[in-house]
Amino acid sequence: MKKPVKNWLLASTVATLLAAPTVSTANSDVEKLTQDPANWATWGGDYAGTRYSKLSQINAQNVKNLQPAWSFSTGVLRGHEGGPLVVNGVMFIHTPFPNTVYAIDQKTKAVIWEFTPTMDADVTIPVMCCDTVNRGLAYGDGKIFLQQSDTVLTALDAKTGKRVWSVQNGDPKLGMTNTNAPLVVKDKVITGISGGEFGVRGFLAAYNIRTGQLEWKGYSMGPDKDTLLKPGKSTTWENGKVTPVGADSGTSTWKGDQWKIGGGTTWGWYSYDPKLNLVYYGSGNPSTWNPVQRPGDNKWSMSLWARDADTGEVKWVYQMTPHDEWDYDGINETVLVDQEVKGKMHKTIVHFDRNGFGYTLDRETGELLVAEKFDKSVNWASHVDLKSGRPEVVPEFSTEHNGEDVNTVGTCPAALGSKNQQPVSYSPQTGLFYISGNHLCMEYEPFEVSYTAGQPYVGATLSMMPAGADVLTGKKDGTTNLGQFTAYDAKTGKIAWSNKEQFSVWSGSVATAGGVVFYGTLEGYLKAVDAKTGKELYKFKTPSGIIGNVNTWEFEGKQYVGVLSGIGGWAGIGIAAGIDDGTSASSSEGLGAVGAYRSLSSYTKLGGTLTVFALPN
Repeated sequence: MKKPVKNWLLASTVATLLAAPTVSTANSDVEKLTQDPANWATWGGDYAGTRYSKLSQINAQNVKNLQPAWSFSTGVLRGHEGGPLVVNGVMFIHTPFPNTVYAIDQKTKAVIWEFTPTMDADVTIPVMCCDTVNRGLAYGDGKIFLQQSDTVLTALDAKTGKRVWSVQNGDPKLGMTNTNAPLVVKDKVITGISGGEFGVRGFLAAYNIRTGQLEWKGYSMGPDKDTLLKPGKSTTWENGKVTPVGADSGTSTWKGDQWKIGGGTTWGWYSYDPKLNLVYYGSGNPSTWNPVQRPGDNKWSMSLWARDADTGEVKWVYQMTPHDEWDYDGINETVLVDQEVKGKMHKTIVHFDRNGFGYTLDRETGELLVAEKFDKSVNWASHVDLKSGRPEVVPEFSTEHNGEDVNTVGTCPAALGSKNQQPVSYSPQTGLFYISGNHLCMEYEPFEVSYTAGQPYVGATLSMMPAGADVLTGKKDGTTNLGQFTAYDAKTGKIAWSNKEQFSVWSGSVATAGGVVFYGTLEGYLKAVDAKTGKELYKFKTPSGIIGNVNTWEFEGKQYVGVLSGIGGWAGIGIAAGIDDGTSASSSEGLGAVGAYRSLSSYTKLGGTLTVFALPN
């Protein structure tokens, strides 16, 4: 259902701002837009996903004077992930289910158009894991792309909000949903799929930007014709070298046909290197969460991927957590930065995984360069063997080793990871990555579960608690903070500094040329810290908890910083879904998050709001 706003003057204004490019230049148009820091034209600010802005009007010296400039209620109460896009002066924001999109005139703060798709809430919401979030929009070819919760991918005319085309990307009746932001690459729009907790087999798909026709689809597991792995040509990291992958590696490490309900969904972020013409992303947990039921490495769940943007063919793939036993979903963002590692320049890909390790690989070849803990409380593995590429699992914390119906205690991190989906930022000024982190451990008890299409296929009971250990040393210290904001050098694997936060930092950060890094907190604070030292320089309490990403842009010569607040997501599911009855009986609800974050309700309540900040005139 489209709801056009009857303001032809505004419609005319935006028509002049958004010049429609031709299909053949869609990719170069997006790339050009991202090179102008006045825009924020894609989820990561640029194709590399650095979330770095060249703007410096707001800097470490004057950020203390920052003020809220204006705000906008989205009209939706559930968790607000992702962040605003700004393209040639027009702002586009989104909401969680029902996925309303607003185009906003920054000059008048008025709605130019809005669009709310028609979706069946009774079919879709029950199969959405971990809140009804949406992580944002994509722009390209004069269109706004919305990946709806019910898996429909919709292209809207950016000038009018009129639906241009839509295509069904999956089937919610089988547990498939979507929460990701798409990515426009050349004449295609890239998207993934959610549903690992329902036995959904993950894939990455590319649709034609003009028509919505499927161009290619590459699955996370299955025969080579499904995964688009080319035996003898596609490679992985083994025995200390880049090694060709053998035939049907996506089925041979599974028992029987388990790969058909094997998970490895792709609900995170996608990045792109135009020179290499490769799309990068991570795949999620294998299904079920009970490792005893699915022997083998379960390839290629929990893996980093590099695919050819034109064909989907796999260039290389690297599995971070073979035979996952803890739900350390591998979908977190992949940041593309050129760095000198061990005396040699590399085109690197940097990924901070839920499993607590920061990985640096050569993004041309898939060579593993660095794999170190970015939170030293992590104990499920002692280290990653750089030669084999495999983690050295500690038996005490192995849920496979301890077996079904045994409660494995004290495993760190908890299932929601040392870091979840909230994307990092990178500053070329400092050479550091800024990680919004969690700091929890867990108890994990796997149990046998049967697969029924469209029904939960989890097979584990969890509870979570503070890590109670120092991020820098891993030594127990009795602390109760659930979050950390950490600066990390991906060239060496060293932590530069780390700030404690009372709750998980579930907000994506942005680093700027002003020497400042912005992020949000679950209580609702927008914070600014010094990029070099981590010193807190500014904070402001927004109307609700922040799980959205902080973005920055320029309008009429003035730099703005904006963020969506609205508590929810996995960490805030107790409040968002109203499933916390305040007793220990509900502590394991929300896949273990309800009990750990129970006190959050004393600091924030529901409500979706965009808050925009600027320096005073």
